[in-house]
Amino acid sequence: MLIADEEQAKGTVDHVPVYPREVVKRGLELNASALILVHNHPSGDPTPSQADITMTLQVQEAALVLGITLHDHLIIGKSRELSFRAAGYL
Repeated sequence: MLIADEEQAKGTVDHVPVYPREVVKRGLELNASALILVHNHPSGDPTPSQADITMTLQVQEAALVLGITLHDHLIIGKSRELSFRAAGYL
């Protein structure tokens, strides 16, 4: 069951500051057992950047220590989306 659908950060055209600590902290505040991350790529290409991959793995690691599962990270592009789980990043 979805507990909350919240915006964590706003950024510029090419960067959004995401802090794994804050993402996991909010999950704990909501008593969540799992997280799904979602963000868009204004360029239209949902291919993850190295920064996307690094941040996702940092969130996963921090969440895991606290008993929270990272189900997926979705990147929304212009005509398609990318699932980190389906693409093998998670």
